[in-house]
Amino acid sequence: MTVAIDRATGKRRGDAPRPGLGQRLKHGYQKHWYAYVMIAPVVVVLGVLVLYPLGYGMYLTLTDANSLNTGRTIGVNEIEATYKFIGLDNYADILWGETAYDRFWSHFIWTIVWTAACVALHYTIGLGLALLLNQKLRGRTFYRLMLVLPWAVPTFVTVFGWRFMLSDGGIINSALESLHLPTPLWLEDTFWQRFAAIMVNTWCGVPFMMVSLLGGLQSIDSTLYEAAEMDGANAWQRFRYVTLPGLRSVSSTVVLLGIIWTFNQFAVIFLLFGTTAPDAQILVTWAYYLGFGQQPRDFAQSAAYGILLLAILIVFTSFYRRWLNRNEQQLAI
Repeated sequence: MTVAIDRATGKRRGDAPRPGLGQRLKHGYQKHWYAYVMIAPVVVVLGVLVLYPLGYGMYLTLTDANSLNTGRTIGVNEIEATYKFIGLDNYADILWGETAYDRFWSHFIWTIVWTAACVALHYTIGLGLALLLNQKLRGRTFYRLMLVLPWAVPTFVTVFGWRFMLSDGGIINSALESLHLPTPLWLEDTFWQRFAAIMVNTWCGVPFMMVSLLGGLQSIDSTLYEAAEMDGANAWQRFRYVTLPGLRSVSSTVVLLGIIWTFNQFAVIFLLFGTTAPDAQILVTWAYYLGFGQQPRDFAQSAAYGILLLAILIVFTSFYRRWLNRNEQQLAI
């Protein structure tokens, strides 16, 4: 039997009825079963490691769960959970409660400053080093290996090394004292704690930015520089009108990744200060402190901070991508 499709309406014409959803799924599975088998392990892993914790965390934000009212086992005794559903009270308390500024907004402002300062330093220093390494220098391979070394070393090793150097009797304060300069309290004073955190994170993050931008520089056609030089463009004009536009796609990607990673950078702050520097904690480390660094441990509030972090990054990423697309459309015109 022949079944025709009306091109104007897109509807089927003929006596054969439209297959049901079950039949379509069965046909799709029979046709693409190999693809489903290949992606099944990934779906299972993502479901166990990402979707289930995310869903359970969202559920906890709607309760008053803490270490005193959750279910637990002590010896042979099993204590049942007694926490209850409270709706959006956790979010209201975090954002508009009496202690909202001390518990959320002060850490949010510091997180924004921390992210902006670190990403700006990452990009600026990384671009400068990439421009330097893109030149024909003697020993260029050696310099590249040395500059990538901070990225290759595990983060906890790097941060612990900086912690020892920034301590009262560390090499940095000893050097400053020998030069008769003030010796800051890097790990005790709030201002210097924040300065030290930005400095250490810059040391850890610059190599990635440098390598990414160096790859972008090497992909720019050299004839563009030759044409600009023939037109009388100086070094700054070549950088502004050739290098920066040529790095636009790479820069937009690495800056977005840098913002996401820095905004959620747990290791540097936690390994450098632990839970002893409340004013230097960014949102992600403060959420950890609420859930695991105090008694009683507030699981519901900690989970609510995590959901707020996710929401902030999703909103920022969507606006960032729209801004990039709008700029690309304007440049295309």
